[in-house]
Amino acid sequence: MPSITLCRIHLILIMSEESLLRIQRLEQENAQLKEEIALLRHQNSSDEISLTSLSTSTLSLEEYRRYGRQMIVPDFGSLAGQLRLKESKILVIGAGGLGCPALLYLCGAGVGTIGILDNDVVDVSNLHRQVLHTTDRVGMLKCESARMYLSLLNPHVNVITHPERLTNENAFAIISQYDLVVDCTDTPATRYLINDVSVLCGKTIVSGSGVKSDGQITVLNFNNEGPCYRCFYPKPPKPESVSTCGDAGVLGPAIGLTGVALAVETIKVLTGYYDGAFKPFLSMYTAYPQQAMRVFKMRNRQPNCASCGDSPVISRASIESNAINYAAFCGSVNSNVLTEDLRVSPRDFQKIFDQQNVVVVDVRPKEQFGITKLPNSINIAWEYNLANMDSIDKYLPATFDKDVDHVYVVCRYGNDSQLATRKLIDQFGFKHVKDIKGGLNKWSTDVDPTMPIY
Repeated sequence: MPSITLCRIHLILIMSEESLLRIQRLEQENAQLKEEIALLRHQNSSDEISLTSLSTSTLSLEEYRRYGRQMIVPDFGSLAGQLRLKESKILVIGAGGLGCPALLYLCGAGVGTIGILDNDVVDVSNLHRQVLHTTDRVGMLKCESARMYLSLLNPHVNVITHPERLTNENAFAIISQYDLVVDCTDTPATRYLINDVSVLCGKTIVSGSGVKSDGQITVLNFNNEGPCYRCFYPKPPKPESVSTCGDAGVLGPAIGLTGVALAVETIKVLTGYYDGAFKPFLSMYTAYPQQAMRVFKMRNRQPNCASCGDSPVISRASIESNAINYAAFCGSVNSNVLTEDLRVSPRDFQKIFDQQNVVVVDVRPKEQFGITKLPNSINIAWEYNLANMDSIDKYLPATFDKDVDHVYVVCRYGNDSQLATRKLIDQFGFKHVKDIKGGLNKWSTDVDPTMPIY
C-alpha cells in the first residue's frame, strides 16, 4: 500500500510539472498574441487613415479581381496602396524603349491617370525594343500608338496624350497637371528642363536612361525635398561623351528591364513605400557579361544647387522667357569641320570608285563594319582608335604614298568621317583626302538600295 501511494504522489507531481509547463507556454503564446493584436490594430489604424484620405475612391468587384494579387504583396500597401495608385496622375515623357515597358506595367498596375508626352512617330527600327508599338502602326505618333495598346490592356486607366515636344514654353502647363513625372528621355538638355520645372512645381521624378546593354534608374526631388538632377550633375556631360541609341545601339531586353524597374520605383513612390524612409540612390543595370543590378548611395540635396538649393537661381520666369537655353548649356558636337571642296557626294564618289584605284577608310565601329561595308574598305574606328592614333600607316597598302594616292573617308551618317578627314590632313599630312557626304546611309539611298540601312 505505501508503494502504491508513493506512485500516486509521483504521478501527481509529474502531472503538476506538465501543467506548469503548459501554463507557461500558454502565457508565452498569449503574450505573442497580444503583441500581434496590437500590431494589427496599429496597421488597421494606419489603413483607416489612408482609406479615410482616399474615401472618394472605390474599387469595383472587377478591379478587386484584377489587382488582387498585387494587393496581397506585403510591401505594396494592401487596399490603401491600390487606392493611392488609382488616385494618382503621372506623366511619362517618352514612349520609346524605356517608356513602353514602364507604361505597360504602370497601366497594368492600375495607375488612375497616365499622361504620355512624345511627338515622335513609330519607325521600323523602334520595334525590336519599343513593345507597345506594332508593325502596322509605323508612321503613327508613338503616344497614340501607346494609348491604343494601353486602352485594350486596362479600361480602368485614363490615358491622356500630349503629341508635342517638351519646351520651355509648355513645360509648366503640362507637368503641373500631374503628381509625378517618369523621365524616359535620352538627351541631357531635356533632362535638365524636366528637372527644373518639376522642382519648381513640387513634383517627384522617377528617372531612367539606357543605351547599348546598360541602364540607370533613380528617384529625384522626392517629395520636393531633393536631391534633384542638378545635385548629382551640376554640369552637363561633355557632348562627345553622350551616346544615343541610333549611334551606339541598344539591346531591347536590357532597355526593357530598365523600363520595368522604372515602373517598380514609380509604384513604390505612389503607394508611399518610401515615405519617411527615402535615401538617395542610383541603380545601374548591366546585361554583360553577367546580368547584374548594382545600387549606389548618392549624396543628399546640395545647399548650393541652382535648382533646389537654399538660394536657387532658376525660376519659372527665367525658363519660360528662354533666358535659360538648355541646348546651349549642354552643348553639341560640331562635326561640320570641312569646306565643300573636301567633301564628295555618294553619286560623284561612285564614278571615282568605278574608275580609279582609291583607298576607302571606314571609321565606324567594328560591329557596324561587320554589318555592311563598301568593297575593299579599311576599317579604323574613329572613336576607339583613329581619334587617339599618331599614324595609320600600318593599315594602308605597302605601296601607298600619302603625297600621291587618294583617300576617301566614310562613316554611317557623315559626321565622324569629317573629323577623321580633318585629322588625316592636319595631323598626318595626307594631301588627297575627302569625306563622303551622308555616309553609307546616303550611299544606300542614292547609289545602292541593296545596301542595308540599320
